[in-house]
Amino acid sequence: MNSERRAASSTLPPIQAARFTIYLIMLQIIKNRRILILCTATLLFVFSATVSFSQHFSQLATPAPLPPGSTLVIGFLGGYDLWDDPHRSVRRLILKLREQPGVYAESISNHRRALALQLIRRALDTNRNGRLDPEEKTDARIILFGQSWGGAAAIATARDLQKLGIPVLLTIQIDSVGFHDDIIPSNVRAAVNFYQHDPFTTIHGRARIRAADPSRTSILGNFESTYVFRSVDESNASKARRVFGGSHTKMELDPVVWNRVEQYIFDAIARRPQP
Repeated sequence: MNSERRAASSTLPPIQAARFTIYLIMLQIIKNRRILILCTATLLFVFSATVSFSQHFSQLATPAPLPPGSTLVIGFLGGYDLWDDPHRSVRRLILKLREQPGVYAESISNHRRALALQLIRRALDTNRNGRLDPEEKTDARIILFGQSWGGAAAIATARDLQKLGIPVLLTIQIDSVGFHDDIIPSNVRAAVNFYQHDPFTTIHGRARIRAADPSRTSILGNFESTYVFRSVDESNASKARRVFGGSHTKMELDPVVWNRVEQYIFDAIARRPQP
């Protein structure tokens, strides 16, 4: 019975298999904006069958406002992964972080950045007056991370927070794919990047990130992984992911990478501003 359940969990229904296949195709052509626009109509048709899976504010577990001194961690999933998919490494890490006192964590779909901003605004509004006062912004303790398209979403969200005058403790990108995700905005205190550029894998993450203002942002590293001679347990991946994802899929499931991501988050949480 257990083996049957595992087999079922690793096999996508036809509509989700189609979604993932189109996602992979888009990753190959993402640098060509014209072709990307042409693909949008097809995407809208395929994804319209799964509108019911859209994420809503009522599904978030974080209290608003946050208790004083709390840290809010937001992880963005890649592709069109469901925000609460227990097989995705972003979601698994979020659930683990929730076990830590004073830490509130949410996994959010990369195409629901507006939801992340809504959560942050409400979480920081400690006096509940409907706007963020200077003190509320200064006291913010926010960490953003994401995988694949989620990595780009984390940086885009940090850029949105910069416009609002809200600082970010840390951003982490895992095999990040997207536009303008190589420049870390100056409201981010520290940033780290993990990526792979393996041969025979057509999806390659951002190889290098840099600070818009090195005097305000520390780049902790651009760390490359390879899976040419190293295997990863892919039992939680669908057949489509295993066949088409290559090392991009392996990195999403690599416990070595995610243990390092977790440690960077814990280190950032432990650091407190000097009085």
